[in-house]
Amino acid sequence: MSTTTTVPEIDPLKTRLKETWMAGDYDRFSRYMEDGARIFYEQLDIPAGCELLDVACGSGQLALWAARDGVKVTGVDIAHNLVKRAQARAQAEGLSARFMEGDAENLPFEDGSFDVVTSLIGAMFAPRPEVVARELLRVCSPGGTIAMGNWTPEGFVGQMFKTFAKFIAPSGMPAPVLWGDEDVVRERLASGVTDLTMRRRDYLFTYPFPPAEVVDLFRRCYGPTNRAFASLKEPDAAKLRQELEALWSSHNRGGDELTVVPAEYLEVIAVRA
Repeated sequence: MSTTTTVPEIDPLKTRLKETWMAGDYDRFSRYMEDGARIFYEQLDIPAGCELLDVACGSGQLALWAARDGVKVTGVDIAHNLVKRAQARAQAEGLSARFMEGDAENLPFEDGSFDVVTSLIGAMFAPRPEVVARELLRVCSPGGTIAMGNWTPEGFVGQMFKTFAKFIAPSGMPAPVLWGDEDVVRERLASGVTDLTMRRRDYLFTYPFPPAEVVDLFRRCYGPTNRAFASLKEPDAAKLRQELEALWSSHNRGGDELTVVPAEYLEVIAVRA
């Protein structure tokens, strides 16, 4: 399994990743993720007035919860359309959160700028995890908190990634779900922290419609799924859709008209040295 991405490949890969995350309608997709983001955020128990950086913030599903609590929030994301949407949402609520385009591998901030650095199902998708780890540590103040939520290889989303891998050629970058492996996370972060706590939790996917419509939602709105389907000819696209529907149906706890699927992630809480 690849664990590194060579430098000559990185610029075109970053361009493709940016295009991928700008595809579809992530803002609509993320609205179904907000309850899970709230649960993740509330477990951190962040005092009002703290400076928080949310890396790969999407359209603000975690950052906006923090801003509503009086936390001083900055969000960065590689996709400028998501940054614009997050800023518009903050302005509509009269929140002072700021959002900007930014790369998890090259954060545009001074060393030790933030009390808390978060990334919920975000920075795990950057192509050079060792660079991401250095950046998360660099911008966090000594004694501050770094908090990540990362899909695990064994969980539902890890299984979904394996389904896509049957149809899509590998990207050449390390598997994102390695951020959901405790030993790998320890290797990437431990030298820069004084405390590292990891526990497996479930992110509850809940949709008021059946699994077939969930697959449609992912295909229309979630950039990676949108681009994956667009890259396939119809017979393979139909087969992928069939396998995804079967996967969602086999894990569904919501009955015929609802979809309720627990997806395991690794909660990572580190104290910056």
